Amino acid sequence: MSLRKVGMRLVILLGLFAVAVAATGNGQSGTIKGYVIDSACTFTKNLKQPISSQCAVACAKAGSPLVILSDDETIYWPIDDATPSSSQNGKLLPFAGQKVTATGKVYERGGSHAVVIDKIEPLASAK
Repeated sequence: MSLRKVGMRLVILLGLFAVAVAATGNGQSGTIKGYVIDSACTFTKNLKQPISSQCAVACAKAGSPLVILSDDETIYWPIDDATPSSSQNGKLLPFAGQKVTATGKVYERGGSHAVVIDKIEPLASAK
């Protein structure tokens, strides 16, 4: 095989790899709109929105992680990009039970979604 063919194949493979990484959103900036809700209730009660802010706060204070549940029912786990990592409940607690807009780095792996939140604020037209 000629050096030119090897080079062309390498360029194609690198291009495919770049498309695959971009498609998963790994570390790409993004915006998420959804409810800040208790992760356990999201799964066990199949909620599409929180029952109340007080319920979400009580669950978070008991140690349950808060997540952002988007309108298309994608669950985004707020994560820290520092090592060692820390809980993000403190950042989300003021918004528990509310619809928010969060911006930051979005990740996907094995069907799970996560976000390193740079900015979070209440969604103006929520509830």
